[in-house]
Amino acid sequence: MTSAEEPPCYDLVADCRLRAATDLFAHTWDPVVLAALRAGPRRRRTLRVSIGGISDKVLTETLHRLLGNGLVERRAYAEAPPRVEYALTALGESLMDGPMLALGNWVLEHGEALLEAQEAAAGNPAAASDACRTVKQTSTGRSCAASGAWRGPRSGRRSVKCRR
Repeated sequence: MTSAEEPPCYDLVADCRLRAATDLFAHTWDPVVLAALRAGPRRRRTLRVSIGGISDKVLTETLHRLLGNGLVERRAYAEAPPRVEYALTALGESLMDGPMLALGNWVLEHGEALLEAQEAAAGNPAAASDACRTVKQTSTGRSCAASGAWRGPRSGRRSVKCRR
């Protein structure tokens, strides 16, 4: 590609459209809310219950961000009592059917290797075991109980079974 054919993205990478697209994944709850809306329009309360673990404040912020990016639309109905639903726009559906689907397929195929690499980087060589083993869960991560390697504080730990 010659310099005349290069998109303006290469002049200022910080202003690149790729950065705008990757910012959609920078917020923890954005992909989760989008995935919950994939089933169809939902009222706010139903959306919050179906997601679980999200506060009302965070859901509000997430919906406003997704509305601002044109991924979600808000439909208000003039009824008594008033009803509001949120749904994916065509742009939101294209994100779900394109990059999000590809990422989901990638995770299904490579998720175990990703977790093993993360555990190995944390100093946990026992991550390659194919047997069922106990993993200690913390508020910031997980690690194999056999090696005792921990990432993050030890508060809130619990034991869970993990199938490798």
